[in-house]
Amino acid sequence: MFFKDKIKLVRLRTEKILPNPAQPRKVFSEEELAGLAQSIRENGLLQPVTVRKENGAYYLIAGERRLRACKMAGLSEVPAILADCEACDSAVLALLENLQRKDLQMFEQANAIVNLLREWEITQEEAAKRLGISQSYLANKLRLLKLSPEEQEEILEHHLSERHARALLRIGDISLRQRVLETVIQRGLNVSQTEELAKASLQPVKKDKKAKRTFVAKDIRLFINTIDHAVDAMKTAGIEAQAERRETDEYIECTVRIPKLMRT
Repeated sequence: MFFKDKIKLVRLRTEKILPNPAQPRKVFSEEELAGLAQSIRENGLLQPVTVRKENGAYYLIAGERRLRACKMAGLSEVPAILADCEACDSAVLALLENLQRKDLQMFEQANAIVNLLREWEITQEEAAKRLGISQSYLANKLRLLKLSPEEQEEILEHHLSERHARALLRIGDISLRQRVLETVIQRGLNVSQTEELAKASLQPVKKDKKAKRTFVAKDIRLFINTIDHAVDAMKTAGIEAQAERRETDEYIECTVRIPKLMRT
């Protein structure tokens, strides 16, 4: 760490510690805070918070969740690591702690990285190196912000994973992506199913060919798969199409039912 030789341990009154303006975490679970506060009442604060001093005031660098829980537990003082660093370094440390402790949800991580890129005015490659993460990891985080705020909210509300979100990003059309997202939520699809649905929604509609040709077994399977993809695409669009298949020694019978009226 760039200031590892410039720290000391102090005790500070909780009301004297000001919030970190660059805190990347925006949501704190009251239930989790209450549980941590109870643990602190019984065992004390095991890990000090980290602060920096500027113009006589103490600003939190890392440990906002611990500080909040200490206040809930009624502690008037807390142990704190006093670090000699600048405000911009404070933003880096706050992000690093949350990344290492996995305290941020995916979109908070992405927004925090964007803020650091703007503040540092450096490339993604340079930022990844300073944060100690791979460039691909950083790029994948930033791609999540291509989802609209409404989509982000729905993903978090229904506890979908980052892999769900990345699967949805394969769909560039916002209205189509929203319909696919609604289907994923309604059906409770896992990541693999979401990836398949996203892939099916992007299948182009094939035009009839006038030219005749001799079909072999693999051609038949190709067209059957095309029918399946078309049905999946209609379902994604909200059309409750149904497909049935019956196979005999002489032929394969495929029946597709498409309702004329859309259900509301």
